[in-house]
Amino acid sequence: MSIQPDTSAQPGTTGLVVLAVDDEMAGLDEMKFLLGNNPRVGRVLTAFDAAEALRLLRSDDQLRSRDGEDSVVDAVFADVSMPGLSGMELARVLNAFKQPPSLVFITGHEENALEAFEVGALDYIMKPADADRVDRALRNIERSKAERVAGGRADATAAELPAAADEDEVIPVELAGTTKMVSRKTVRWVEAQGDYARLHTTDGGSHLVRIPLAQLEERWADANFIRIHRSYLVSMTLVTELRMSSSGYSVLLGGGEPKELPVSRRHTRELKDRLVRAPRQGWGSQG
Repeated sequence: MSIQPDTSAQPGTTGLVVLAVDDEMAGLDEMKFLLGNNPRVGRVLTAFDAAEALRLLRSDDQLRSRDGEDSVVDAVFADVSMPGLSGMELARVLNAFKQPPSLVFITGHEENALEAFEVGALDYIMKPADADRVDRALRNIERSKAERVAGGRADATAAELPAAADEDEVIPVELAGTTKMVSRKTVRWVEAQGDYARLHTTDGGSHLVRIPLAQLEERWADANFIRIHRSYLVSMTLVTELRMSSSGYSVLLGGGEPKELPVSRRHTRELKDRLVRAPRQGWGSQG
């Protein structure tokens, strides 16, 4: 089956170009309706399976790589369970693109949420979706596109996206057969456990996620998390004290039961610099 533009899209309309992929007509029609009626979307393309979607996306990626222009397709909204190539397999192929479009899963399978984020999905929407939930995903896509346009120009990015660093992130955590969504703002510190990481939260709980600490360090750098030790990543906003003893430095974390964590020698200088620069009221008076 061929990829078709939504006939309701107006020629010359500005806005996001979104590809909807679902092997069920009812699901595809619902996606077209939700996307096509959102003012952030200028055009909706449709594909009845992942293979058809890839034909368009591959040609789009080749065009972009050759002439340096923006991608025609800004984002893909795809179901997870499809015959032939599944949504997860589609995601892994997209990861090999030079400049892949943003990927959002919209599905009735909640058990795939963790895997979806591991393969690079920007969002994961449970069916039945509503207009507000889809709009939230589209806002994230617009932000991601703006960051790409800004490239490495930090000043331009900051000007275009003043609220980006304040946006929260939700981490899917599997617990007793269910997927719990943990807000990044509730994370006090993260502990390395091999190829996994354990999130310690303000409610006193902890959650194991399948992501290396180094990856979280890079991903959460703009959210004011800092590496203090090969085993620890902490929220700077919760550091209440920097302590020095004969064995070295440590930090005391608030946001719950006080927690003291060691600071390795290699991370001490950066931590001190960050604390001095932190816009924290009264910090300067403490020396």
